[in-house]
Amino acid sequence: MTEQTPLNEETTWKAQEPPPSSWATGFILFAGVMMIMAGSFQAFSGLVALFENEFYVTTPNYLLQLDATSWGWIHLILGLLVVFAGFAVLNGMVWGRIIGVTLAVLSACANFAFIPYSPFWSTLIIAVDIFVIWALTAHGRDITR
Repeated sequence: MTEQTPLNEETTWKAQEPPPSSWATGFILFAGVMMIMAGSFQAFSGLVALFENEFYVTTPNYLLQLDATSWGWIHLILGLLVVFAGFAVLNGMVWGRIIGVTLAVLSACANFAFIPYSPFWSTLIIAVDIFVIWALTAHGRDITR
């Protein structure tokens, strides 16, 4: 005679749960990779501003009067944080998703303020941040651990 194990509510609920869609998994994977890439590029941009002060031209009469060194530190720290959050998103951590959305919003705001210094680059990073925010909020729940 074989022994049967009783099913509790948790195992029956998980058995009925559909697997995550491949679209959602792909969007989250792409968002995590884009966070790592955008964070790396932003950190590199910060290093350029720190080591080569004359690379970014300051604009007169702009709302935020920060020098290149200040922008360099802002971009370096924010970029490294985005890279670490991107690795957490790739590992399926819920806290990585929350921090990833928060840092993507901060990154978009910082790059919006940085538009007069580097318009094309800032606009590109803002577009990537918007996609990351959308992917993490719309499909992030599908692959949490």
